[in-house]
Amino acid sequence: MKDNWLTEGPRSQEFATQLMELMNAPYGVFAPNGTLALALGLLALDISASDEVIVPNSTFVGSATAVLLAGAKPVFVDIDAQTLQIDVAHAEQAVTPNTAAIMPVHLMGVAADMDAVMAFARHHKLKVIEDAAQGIGVTHNGRHVGTIGDVGCFSFFADKTITTGEGGFIACRTPDVYERLRRLRNQGRVESGSFIHPVVGFNFRITDMQAAVGLAQLKKLEEIIARKQANQALYKELLSDNPHIRVFEAPPNSAHVPFRCVLMCDRAFELADYLSENGIATRRFFYPLHKQPCFADISDPSENGRFRNSISAYEHGLLLPVFPAMRENDVARVASMINRFHQ
Repeated sequence: MKDNWLTEGPRSQEFATQLMELMNAPYGVFAPNGTLALALGLLALDISASDEVIVPNSTFVGSATAVLLAGAKPVFVDIDAQTLQIDVAHAEQAVTPNTAAIMPVHLMGVAADMDAVMAFARHHKLKVIEDAAQGIGVTHNGRHVGTIGDVGCFSFFADKTITTGEGGFIACRTPDVYERLRRLRNQGRVESGSFIHPVVGFNFRITDMQAAVGLAQLKKLEEIIARKQANQALYKELLSDNPHIRVFEAPPNSAHVPFRCVLMCDRAFELADYLSENGIATRRFFYPLHKQPCFADISDPSENGRFRNSISAYEHGLLLPVFPAMRENDVARVASMINRFHQ
């Protein structure tokens, strides 16, 4: 506030520079939120009407609505039962002459199998847009997620690893995509102050106030990640003797930055209610996209045979808090209540 610059300016540029250094990304721009970051990324890749984009069936609805915002059609595919990430074997069955892109979602702070995704995309000549909304600090074989495909999109919503309240970021690898992103997010022009607009664009900017918050968050990123990982590890230790649940573990090639601690359990609905009654807030796993009422015109909600793993994840998945302000006694209380429920 003392800098007297409220709109996008020097703080935003500093925040972008630090994010690109963190990710080892050559280019990047901001967006108002993660969903619009995805839509902007798709438009910059020339995804449009008549195109289809492969999207995992288990993810936040914004992954799919971003495709619709770009004028294309999301095509849902099942996830892998163990990793909870997009299953490329299922994606093979979804390819049509209209398939233009695939959107791996790095769900729950775990990297999707980007080796398999990139091989699949090369084989079918598809663009790759990474939904890394939950992926700050997450790597796959040493590379930061969101920098492996053509574009990668991040969110700074309140529940993400770092937050600016609202906000998003798009990383890309090539100067031509970067220039399209710059125009699309800034009313179709590159430089502010000019009233000549070569293309149609939007106001997808952020503010320096948000960027200042983001810069402060980045200074604490290592501490935030360490606390979340410690809370995840403590849950695993304290729940290890409970035969009714399985604490999700990331594959060895993914540096896990837990978005939540994911449990798979027999009575997830009942356990969630029990914990709520005892003052512990949890979240259910994502409702399968093919069943979402808002997608009834593009997907058959009764077509469950193709989506067994995402349905199972919804029915058995429960997400526990791991936010960095939690201390060992907080985690121990949650674990104790879970163990008591199963006695």
